[in-house]
Amino acid sequence: MAKKKSKREHVWLECSQCSSRNYRTSVSVAEGTPKLELQKYCKKERKRTVHKIRRK
Repeated sequence: MAKKKSKREHVWLECSQCSSRNYRTSVSVAEGTPKLELQKYCKKERKRTVHKIRRK
C-alpha cells in the first residue's frame, strides 16, 4: 500500500530579535503559505520574544 503524500511542510521558527532558529515545526500548506507569529522562549535572549516562520 502506498503512503499518502502529506500536505505539511517543516519550517523553522526564528527569533525576531537575535535571528537564531530555535524551534522546528510542521505547518499545513494546503491553502497557501501561513503567516505565523508566536511568543516563544529564546535561549540566547533569555526571555520570551516573537518568533516568525523561516524556511531553510
